[in-house]
Amino acid sequence: MREIDVVGVRVEMPSNQPIVLLREVAGERYLPIWIGAVEATAIAFAQQGVVPPRPLTHDLLKDVIAGTGNELAEVRITEVRDGVFFAVLVFGSGVEISARPSDSIALALRTGTRIVCAEDVLDEAGLPVPEEQEDEVEKFREFLDHVTPEDFEA
Repeated sequence: MREIDVVGVRVEMPSNQPIVLLREVAGERYLPIWIGAVEATAIAFAQQGVVPPRPLTHDLLKDVIAGTGNELAEVRITEVRDGVFFAVLVFGSGVEISARPSDSIALALRTGTRIVCAEDVLDEAGLPVPEEQEDEVEKFREFLDHVTPEDFEA
């Protein structure tokens, strides 16, 4: 498993489909995962520190986990099959729950939980970005600094 960071979310054109972009911490591969608009908003809210007036689903789940005395120990992106990504929520007790990566990432951002990805997933779906292309990635990060969750509403 390789630790990954969340670079951010954006809308891919021309399909108008949101993606979350992940990057391995100790490497040069990026992992784009197409996600739903609701999950894109949840991830963007968490990254921007937006606190809604009422808890969203991911906020509620975070509160349920804490309220029951559990701890989310790790989020694992475990496989990609026919273009569909799979993840597992790993709790401090050792319990593992299957989940969508988008929901898992939104929850990890809210709880400060480490996100890791299976090496074979990065080998299959990861995109290497050489250092000379890092300026394009920096432009993407600047875009993310100015994007708002409302940009993902249909």
